[in-house]
Amino acid sequence: MTKPRVVIVGAGFAGYHAAKTLRRLARDRAEIVLLNTTDYFLYLPLLPEVAAGVVEPTRIAVPLTGTLDGVRVVIGEADRVDLQNRWVGYRSVEGDHGQIAYDRLVLSVGSVNKLLPIPGVTEYAHGFRGLPEALFLHDHVVRQIELAELTDDPAEQRARSTFVVVGAGYTGTEVAAHGQLFTDRLMAQRPHLKVRPRWMLLDVAPRVLPELDRRMSVTADRVLRKRGVDVRMGTSVAEATPDGVMLTDGEYVPTCSLVWCVGVRPDPFVADLGLRTEKGRLVVDEYLNVPGFPEVFACGDAAAVPDPTRPGQVCAMTAQHAQRQGKLAAHNIAASYGQGTRKSYKHHDLGWVVDLGGKDAAANPLKVPLAGLPAKAVTRGYHLLAMPGNRPRVAADWALDATLPRPAVQLGLVPANAVPLESESPELARRG
Repeated sequence: MTKPRVVIVGAGFAGYHAAKTLRRLARDRAEIVLLNTTDYFLYLPLLPEVAAGVVEPTRIAVPLTGTLDGVRVVIGEADRVDLQNRWVGYRSVEGDHGQIAYDRLVLSVGSVNKLLPIPGVTEYAHGFRGLPEALFLHDHVVRQIELAELTDDPAEQRARSTFVVVGAGYTGTEVAAHGQLFTDRLMAQRPHLKVRPRWMLLDVAPRVLPELDRRMSVTADRVLRKRGVDVRMGTSVAEATPDGVMLTDGEYVPTCSLVWCVGVRPDPFVADLGLRTEKGRLVVDEYLNVPGFPEVFACGDAAAVPDPTRPGQVCAMTAQHAQRQGKLAAHNIAASYGQGTRKSYKHHDLGWVVDLGGKDAAANPLKVPLAGLPAKAVTRGYHLLAMPGNRPRVAADWALDATLPRPAVQLGLVPANAVPLESESPELARRG
């Protein structure tokens, strides 16, 4: 008897945990195929630490093969889904095209950088959603500090040592926090650099971390300002130019660095499926099923999953939701074959953690507000528990960073034109 085949598209938090859970439930009674553009699961929350040189990039790239035993991994980018004939088309890394037939399908393609119609942004800003972008930012920051030290022009020195981050959400706040510490260390190694590097954090929201508990916002804001980050709430970029940015308050800031962290949007792939969407996300029911196609499930950032705690609204695009939804999709697929009963999506907020670099963090585990070293301990403990692999290596990097000088060199592996902001695949460096 032929085994049923379950195809999972995307190996982010939702897809990875769907594959892992389904493998455990299926016990060789189903063929599980995971289609992804890379051969690793990326632990996104630690990207700012990669950009700042705290953690090596391979530490947060958890291999799919070896950690998902019994799952067939196909490396390629999905480019078509035939819902009537039940197959997924994809393009391999070598440019070849292939098809994979399915009995059950899980769409968990995730999200990409969110764009806004601001002049110059797509030309001069860089996003922060994938490993290539983090590697580029690390090299770019080191390069700008090196060039600032070499120039005799005070204006050029200030521009090269000014870094503008747009978006004071989870990612932008961590990038600015780690960035200021990183460039302070770089300055300490360069006695000829007389200007302290300046990081700016902009957002139209009234406070940093607007989506999180206000007490966490207060903690993060206090740490950032004490560290020297120029926090500007109610302010954003009106126009980006090759030499700087014009702010919405009319100020022009000379800079060579614009980091775009305004949020994410669903992968554009889902818009081409011919299915109903809500703000670019696939409409699903509370069981993660796509209406009209009981064999198709969607979860994570690409799915508009009803939020039972907020009637009439859908779940936010967070790793916590994606991971839980991936596990639920696996359970409901197993239920569709008679193993257990299907369940609707429910969740309980376990709290949030924000790493602010050094000895600082903000956290509210089980809604208990923490700051300083206790928050740091909770934050790092959470990340180690949440990572599906490489835990000892990440912990070793943290220990080394706390005891030894941080090496800071630019390898030049990812040029600027390889990570354009408008990329629909930020996890891949663009070729050519």
